Amino acid sequence: MNFIVIDDSKLDCFIAEKIILNSGMCESVKVFQQASQALDHIRAAGDTPGTTVVFVDIQMPVMNGFEFVENFEKLEDGLKKNYHMYMLSSSINENDIARVKGYASVRHFLNKPLTNDTIKAVLEEFNG
Repeated sequence: MNFIVIDDSKLDCFIAEKIILNSGMCESVKVFQQASQALDHIRAAGDTPGTTVVFVDIQMPVMNGFEFVENFEKLEDGLKKNYHMYMLSSSINENDIARVKGYASVRHFLNKPLTNDTIKAVLEEFNG
């Protein structure tokens, strides 16, 4: 399983990467501090085989998590099919949580920071 972490916080990226690597279920982890760079990476990767889990922070400068998802959803279906999106936030803003539910490509809203338990729960979705 592959992972992409998109978060403008270097510390949150570092923590997420370490937790994902320690899960033992990780083939690769790519970390981006700018959502536009992650979108470019996904476009360039094309229709890659396997599952890629994407954790994207909501609150980021330049392109926020919502803008990232809106751009992601405009990509071709063949490109999107192996990506599974989770939106992250340290905010428990009800409007953000409700907005996340409106995106077809977002599986869940998760609280930051990522933890071992969060990664375990995400992995269990794919492994039964």
